[in-house]
Amino acid sequence: MRKRITLGQCAVAVLGILLVGSGVAFNAMAQLGNDPVGIFYDGIRSFLRLTPEELGFASNVVNVGLAVLLVFVGRRYLNLGTLIYILPYGLCVDFGSWLYECLFPANLLWQRIAGSVAGCLLLYLGVAIYITMDIGVDPMTGTAMVLRDRLHWDYKRAKWLFDGIITVSGFLLGGTLGVVTILTALSAGPVIQFLSDRLSRLRRVPAA
Repeated sequence: MRKRITLGQCAVAVLGILLVGSGVAFNAMAQLGNDPVGIFYDGIRSFLRLTPEELGFASNVVNVGLAVLLVFVGRRYLNLGTLIYILPYGLCVDFGSWLYECLFPANLLWQRIAGSVAGCLLLYLGVAIYITMDIGVDPMTGTAMVLRDRLHWDYKRAKWLFDGIITVSGFLLGGTLGVVTILTALSAGPVIQFLSDRLSRLRRVPAA
């Protein structure tokens, strides 16, 4: 029996996607390194000879491409959550790029550091919100789960391999690898898990 997904869940999930897209954009604009997904988006952007402000378009290309791939190799991972993730994501990244330029117009080193810190926090919180709403998986997660199924591994090992593949691929295509890449690799899992647990508890608290 399928779970009933409410309009409220979808609305909050879109807020999470806005934060994720903005976080990816902040890290890309700061040029101190990206998380694995951000590196791949940035690499595709560089390969397509797009400007940093067009990172949202590049992310759409990636997500639509992976969704098409899932049609053939992992159709069961395509669901409402996949569609909700794809549709606004590119616009959310574009918004994040615009917001970064408004907040840090000079793009000095201290501003880039502040932008990267903000980018990581936005990314972690956004992912935690999206996970907590439990409406389905995004194309990247769906692809990692197909890899898990094909290799007969647990999800954690498959995710490490998937992140390694897209990190190396993104870097070779021109994505920015840097100190933020290392920080996100070390901190993303524990911080997102912590935030997800807290948000899940808040969802279970009955209204007064």
